[in-house]
Amino acid sequence: MAESEYFAGLDIGGTTVKTILVDHRGEVVGDMIEVRSHVKDGFDATFGQLESALDQLTAAIGIGRDQVKGIGMDVPAPSCDGVIWGKANLHENWVGTNIRDQFSERIGGTPVYMTNDGNAAALGEYAVRRKHHGGLLLVAPGTGLGGGLVLPGGRAYEGANGLALEVGHISSPYREDDGELPVCSCGKKGCLEAWVSLVALRRRIALELAKPENKDHGLNDETPIEEKAFKLRDYAQQGDELAISIFRQQAQILGYGLADLVRVFDPGLVVLGGGLAETEGFRDDYMLWIKEGFAERAWPMYQNSPINPEKITTRFEWAVGGDSAAALGVAFSAREMFRS
Repeated sequence: MAESEYFAGLDIGGTTVKTILVDHRGEVVGDMIEVRSHVKDGFDATFGQLESALDQLTAAIGIGRDQVKGIGMDVPAPSCDGVIWGKANLHENWVGTNIRDQFSERIGGTPVYMTNDGNAAALGEYAVRRKHHGGLLLVAPGTGLGGGLVLPGGRAYEGANGLALEVGHISSPYREDDGELPVCSCGKKGCLEAWVSLVALRRRIALELAKPENKDHGLNDETPIEEKAFKLRDYAQQGDELAISIFRQQAQILGYGLADLVRVFDPGLVVLGGGLAETEGFRDDYMLWIKEGFAERAWPMYQNSPINPEKITTRFEWAVGGDSAAALGVAFSAREMFRS
C-alpha cells in the first residue's frame, strides 16, 4: 500500500460544502475546509466549488491532487448508483444526472463514491467510534428527520435503489387533539417527521399558543413562528412547563418510532444527531424521554438480554462527529473502496 495515498470527503449542503482529507491509515490530515455551496445554480457551479475545495485541501498539506486516490461525496437528495432521483433543494438540472461519474470524469478519472447526507453522517459517526464494530443507526432531528444505518464492518445500508432509511417517513400512530393525523412536509399524513422535526415544532407551538391557558406565555407575541421554534429550547432549559411538554412529547414519539426501527434492524447502537446533540443539560432530559417512548413500544429483549439482564441490547448515544461527520464518513468509505 502506497503511503502517499489520500482520500477526500466532500459533504455537499445547501449552504456550504464541507471537505476533509484522510490518509491511507484513516487519520485526518489538515483541517476541514468549507466553501460556499452553489447547488441551486446547477451541478456545474457546484463542481467548480468542489474542485476549489480539493485544491485548498491538498495545498494545505503540500501534496498534489494526483495523490488523492479516491473521493467520497454526499448529496442532500435521494440518489441511486450516482444518479440524482429527486430535486430536494437542488437546481433541477441535478435530477437524472449521474453526478458521481460526471465529477469523476471532470477531475481526471479519480474514482468517486456517492451516497446521501443521512448515510454519510451515519458513516461518520461509525468512523469516529474506532472501538465499535457492530451496527449503528443514526437519527437526526433537524428541519426534517434524517437518518442512516451502518452495518457491522462499516458499510452503509442503502437499499436496492439507494432509497433506504427514510426514517422520518415511517408511520406514527399519534394524532392531533382533533383526532387527525398531521400532514408531513412530504405530503403524506402520519409520518414520524410530522412530530419530530423543526417544522413539527413550529406547528405544535402555534397550536399550543392558540389555547386560552397559554395566552400570557412569553412566546405569545408578534415574533415569527420560525424564531419562536428556536427560542423554545431556551425556554425548556429554563424549566418552562409549556416548552418542556412540547419537547417531552416529541422525544417520546421519537422513542416510540425508534422501537419499530430497532425491531426491524436490531443495530445495537442508536445515535441521536441534529442540533440537540450539541446542547448541554437539557439533552439529558430529552434522551430520558426518548427512552421512555422506546420502552413503551419495544419488547423487553430489545432493551436487555433475557439471558443476561445486565447486558443492554440497545444502547443510545449522542452524536459526537460534529459538523465534519458526513465529510469524514464518505472519506472513510472512499478509503475502504479505493486504497491500493
